[in-house]
Amino acid sequence: MTLPKPRSNLFGSGPSRKRPGWTPAALSGALLGRSHRSPEALAKNNELIALTRSIIGIPDDYAVIITPGSDTGAMEMAMWSLLGPRGADVVVFDRFGELWQHDIAHELRLADCRVLSAPPGCLPDLTQADPARDIVFCWNGTTTGVCVPDGDWIDTHRAGLTICDATSAAFAYDLPWDKLDVTTYSWQKVLGGEAAHGMIVLAPQAVARLESYTPPWPMPRLFRLLKDKKLNPEFAAGHTINTPSLLCIEDCIDALRWIKGNGGLAGMQARSRRSLALVEKWVTASAWAEFMVDDPKARSMTAITLKPKAVVGEKARQLCAGIAQHLGQNGIAHDIMGHREALPSLRLWAGGMVDPQDIADLLPWIDEAYTLVYPRL
Repeated sequence: MTLPKPRSNLFGSGPSRKRPGWTPAALSGALLGRSHRSPEALAKNNELIALTRSIIGIPDDYAVIITPGSDTGAMEMAMWSLLGPRGADVVVFDRFGELWQHDIAHELRLADCRVLSAPPGCLPDLTQADPARDIVFCWNGTTTGVCVPDGDWIDTHRAGLTICDATSAAFAYDLPWDKLDVTTYSWQKVLGGEAAHGMIVLAPQAVARLESYTPPWPMPRLFRLLKDKKLNPEFAAGHTINTPSLLCIEDCIDALRWIKGNGGLAGMQARSRRSLALVEKWVTASAWAEFMVDDPKARSMTAITLKPKAVVGEKARQLCAGIAQHLGQNGIAHDIMGHREALPSLRLWAGGMVDPQDIADLLPWIDEAYTLVYPRL
């Protein structure tokens, strides 16, 4: 019997699949050739920000700013602008957590930087995070499939700031805004938008830190959030730090409109949960595959990460690469090899733009690829 192919073969974790039914016609309203400071362009930016607030429930007194440089730019902006007055606890369970720790310790050279880490596939002991210190962490680990289960470990009465990289979590999880002082994400993850742009969300206490603290290092222009020692008031009118792509703005608005019309955040979550449940059922019956993350509470429902049970090291990498290559060459699934700096793995993106039926149709093909590749190792 011929296996049914997924209707979409796009399972990469970023840039990830666009919303169902997307065509370039969705960009026909883009203000190409117009100034990004024109009233019409600012109206587009403000629509993007307003839709973002309403869909994921950002409080009215939080600043929401479009940033350059994707999530990386937004995170670097946050760290360069805010870190220094207190010691920092960096939670590391993902490659990007490692990158933020490196930048804090070796680029900003914070003398008091403590690392809370865990082996691959595990969460550190989050209760060790000190509320008197700034806490830098990823919500959802794109490279390991590890995800913090909730914000209960964050002290409501903390003295330090929380700086959260939510690039694979925004529009997928219920983010507890009262526990998040700085939140960053990019458009090309759960939204399925275009790369090179990100967002930074600042709680009032983060703004207070910005306006009362001057970092000892030079501030690159792309990171400057202040004007006359206050949060730049132009951000509230939709202005950006530098020139954004008006084509990307239009694409992001299209994604947000689709989400709003298709169940909002709850709809996005339901589709991801359904996809994860399908993979969980498949893994339970699998003779060769298992999750990178043993603990279901710490398992990402968007960056679903799998590894071989009985194969390790270079042989495991060859197996995963062979499966991914076979499925890509045959047009079944593109870009499912795990992150190049993570343990050997397969990674299935299951954000809310992905149809769970496509995940269901993909899984038998992964088994078939395994039966072809494994004997050759």
